[in-house]
Amino acid sequence: MGSAPAQIPTSFGHELRACLRCRLVKTYDQFRESGCENCPFFKMDEDHERVVDCTTANFNGIISVMDPTRSWAARWLRIGRFVPGCYTLAVSEALPEDLQVWFLFLSAIH
Repeated sequence: MGSAPAQIPTSFGHELRACLRCRLVKTYDQFRESGCENCPFFKMDEDHERVVDCTTANFNGIISVMDPTRSWAARWLRIGRFVPGCYTLAVSEALPEDLQVWFLFLSAIH
């Protein structure tokens, strides 16, 4: 993962969503326009249906992490290897099974 920061949410209303894999928080439109900085293989910016499949509005709490490698909170949340940005403390859904299989496949070949 690079160290360039993720986009900061442009609003904190009902349009906020969290990535189901890395828990990055942005608005629906931000995921649609630029995807997820930690999970580019989901290609949310190319397939707008993926934004709905790979993100959720059901999450609790937000933490802003400026230096994930040095943050005890980032290590505790297991996001220490992700880019700086806003993350949720907990998501209430899981990644759809077909996307979990796809992610495992990608992890195996890298």
